[in-house]
Amino acid sequence: MHARDLAALRVPALGLGCMGMSDYYAPGDEADSLATIRRALDLGVTFLDTADAYGPFTNEELVGKAVAGRRDEVVLATKFGVERRPDGTQVGVNGRPDYVRSACEASLRRLGVDHIDLYYQHRVDPTVPVEETWGAMAELVAAGKVRHLGISEASPTTIRRAHAVHPITAGQYEYSLFTRDIEDEHLPVLRELGIGLVAYSPIGRGLLTGAFSTGQYGDRDFRRTAPRFQGENLAANLALVERVRALADAKGATPAQLALAWVLAQGPDVTAVPGTKRVHYLEENAAAADVTLTAGELAALDEAVPRDAVAGARYDEVRLTQVDI
Repeated sequence: MHARDLAALRVPALGLGCMGMSDYYAPGDEADSLATIRRALDLGVTFLDTADAYGPFTNEELVGKAVAGRRDEVVLATKFGVERRPDGTQVGVNGRPDYVRSACEASLRRLGVDHIDLYYQHRVDPTVPVEETWGAMAELVAAGKVRHLGISEASPTTIRRAHAVHPITAGQYEYSLFTRDIEDEHLPVLRELGIGLVAYSPIGRGLLTGAFSTGQYGDRDFRRTAPRFQGENLAANLALVERVRALADAKGATPAQLALAWVLAQGPDVTAVPGTKRVHYLEENAAAADVTLTAGELAALDEAVPRDAVAGARYDEVRLTQVDI
């Protein structure tokens, strides 16, 4: 697996998003999830992404169980700030310094490790100055409990304010052929400050696999109400996927591999953490790191999926009034 540098942190070009093994999609099987994580490590997909909010809490425990005995192979990333109760109820966003400290201790315990390689502020608390949150995060680095700091879904102004307190190693944002709005303001700021980009949902939450169809999500799957997955929006988006499929067929790749190769082609400071809970899809995704796109092929993808062609918002209005994950 090719390596990339997120500021001073070296990671594989493709990591593994573990959220869907525990939450927000169809229920996962622990044995399958453990096998997928362990196979990822065998393939060099050693950048694992989780959060205390996933489950909640159970995803960190799952990842900790999977990496036991192999900690030195792993770049372990987790997040705090989306506060949830054990029953899954969302409390809100919490960036208070005392919460930062207690959340980190709890994550270390669940993961079964003595340090976290990359610790993200999952969402920014609008009631707490980001300088206070990041002051507490910097203390975690000084104490050796965290090696690098990251931020997720923060505005460009907030990125600058947090970076002034302690260098940000990585910004995590949704980024794919279907979600490109960070190109306007966020990505230029990240690059100006030397911050790497970690792209989550790089396959469009499954749409860009080419295998998605209507009615396949269960009661716990948040896509049941996501606008991009509804009615005419879904039909329009699946038509775009068919254009990607045609280009993938010509390349001898799958649609998911082409979509991932596109993300990686956006710069050497970009890595992606596609999520899956099955070994088959993990192996398919990992192979995308070896797919090199020519300038002509990149132009063809831009023409096949124009930025304004994707129908529907990322989240429904109800979720936007709560905390989007």
